Amino acid sequence: MKRARFTEEQIIAVLKEHEAGAKTADLARKHGISEATFYNWKAKFGGMDVSEAKRLKALEEENAKLKKLLAEQMLDAAALRELLFKKMVGPVAKREGVAHLQSVMDLSERRACRIVGADRKMVRYRSRRPPDTELRARLRDLANERRRFGYRRLFVLLRREGERSGLNRIHRLYREEGLCVRKRRARRKAVGTRAPILVEAQPNARWSIDFVHDQFANGRRFRVLNIVDDVTKTCLGAIPDTSISGRRVARELTAIVERHGKPGMIVSDHGTEFTCNAMLAWCQDSKADWHFIAPGKPMQNGFVESFNGRMRDELLNETLFFDLDDARAKIAAWVTDYNNERPHSALGYLTPTAYAATFTATGDRLRNTDQLRRSPVAQPTPHGVQTAEALTVTG
Repeated sequence: MKRARFTEEQIIAVLKEHEAGAKTADLARKHGISEATFYNWKAKFGGMDVSEAKRLKALEEENAKLKKLLAEQMLDAAALRELLFKKMVGPVAKREGVAHLQSVMDLSERRACRIVGADRKMVRYRSRRPPDTELRARLRDLANERRRFGYRRLFVLLRREGERSGLNRIHRLYREEGLCVRKRRARRKAVGTRAPILVEAQPNARWSIDFVHDQFANGRRFRVLNIVDDVTKTCLGAIPDTSISGRRVARELTAIVERHGKPGMIVSDHGTEFTCNAMLAWCQDSKADWHFIAPGKPMQNGFVESFNGRMRDELLNETLFFDLDDARAKIAAWVTDYNNERPHSALGYLTPTAYAATFTATGDRLRNTDQLRRSPVAQPTPHGVQTAEALTVTG
């Protein structure tokens, strides 16, 4: 059986016996130690008394503790360097950080959690949510089909197909699948005073008209004349051509008036196509009230500018046009989808055609239609934003 460890007093007493004349072999046999152990004692404690030996032992223990603390600090610093370029925000990132330290540096779970700042219960937690494989696949298909749609419009499309999941669940799956659409927005500041134009909320109360430009695959440029109903957000016309004069604009407006009726007001900028003699003559003949925005103030024509932005973001930037016929076919198909299929956030996520159908022939708004009751809108309109039931204002 292994002998118990000798105390400092016992070691000093053995060394005193050797100094008194006892032989090393006799002392080793007497105390049950080897001669090598005796010589180690003599080298370490020779010439000391009991108090000095205890002080040496305390210094050795303190030195060992300091070495251990230094080693732990160095190990923690090395672990933090491993996580230097990892963003430790959120439970998922912290779980990954703990797993990385355990695999790379062979740390215990307790120590890795202390370095990362994570709770061990959180690290050990395993989600019991269903995988939602079919819903994720359908969400990816819709996002690939409509690459510039955010999660709100994708949620509306899923609701049309009978999906009963809520908006928050769709948003979570949307983020987990990495489908977020990033957009850089310019910071705009309002300067000066505005004079808003109040228009009664009914179809044909006011139209907005403007041009948007693009180019074919061979580099040749073309332009699109866009005409939008400001109340129902319906695209009344999107006419692409390589050159559109004022006379062409007058002819297109005449055809649209025959199909949809006469507008109460038309808003445009000061482009030469809208200020030429042909357009002035058309205004006199049709008795249309034409309003020009202030020079350099495109936000006074904000409805059609917003439509131009949607067209560029969802169609022009995503589509390659080979010639004029190809552009006419693709733009016409997109306009049909915009009017009849695409949910519009300003209309309570109804389509422009469905929203226009809620007005009677006299211009009154239907309040209790089945279509409005089935509206899949999940959140109210943000504070300060007027809905289409109110008067339409531009400034």
